[in-house]
Amino acid sequence: MAENGHTADLEKQMLLLQDHEEKHFMSSEMVRDIILGVSDGLTVPFALAAGLSGAEVSSSIILIAGIAEVAAGAISMGLGGYLAAKSEADHYARELKREQEEIIAVPDIEAAECAEILAQFGAEPHEYEPVVNALRRNPKAWVDFMMKFELGLEKPDPMRALQSAITIAFSYVVGGLVPLLPYMLIPVARKALIASVVVTLLALLIFGLAKGYFTGNQPFKSAFQTVLIGAIASAAAFSIAKLFQHV
Repeated sequence: MAENGHTADLEKQMLLLQDHEEKHFMSSEMVRDIILGVSDGLTVPFALAAGLSGAEVSSSIILIAGIAEVAAGAISMGLGGYLAAKSEADHYARELKREQEEIIAVPDIEAAECAEILAQFGAEPHEYEPVVNALRRNPKAWVDFMMKFELGLEKPDPMRALQSAITIAFSYVVGGLVPLLPYMLIPVARKALIASVVVTLLALLIFGLAKGYFTGNQPFKSAFQTVLIGAIASAAAFSIAKLFQHV
């Protein structure tokens, strides 16, 4: 009878999990990469184009310089994303090896650490001791538990480094082409600058709203901050170019 009751409880739990729709956003790493790439892609070429416009050069020169910057920036940021993700994977591998060695060399100490972690969640000794003993019988689960709850490390996706590099680089290119688009269509740099300011600030506004929505922050506050940063960067670049032009 007890076994039947336990089976019924498990089935009930499974039904509850199936009926419960999780609302958490699970692609945080990809969103972070897109935000990083688009944010810098919109801001840096925008500031460069504004600065060169302040120096009163032609649209064609601004466009060539802007495309070169977008290419270099995409490669640089993509490589930075790759190395960062690779470093995280290497760190996880080192810590995993250390935990695997420790549960063999000092199992009692690791068990005590496991008990301490469970106690922090409010479990009493008579409640967490069976859990600790169950983990000791399953070394792989024990290591996974310690990696997650002692070190706060999640197993990285083996394709994470390459995906991060491609996502950041592509996002940077997409963002970087927005402020340069007017210079492709308008031959007069001064007029192209005005169009670039309007288009880029609008893009920053939309991007800020989307960023706030997907990251759970206040969308309008995020939009305001994003537009403000882009405006300050471009104004600073334009002013510096004007200043040096008259020196």
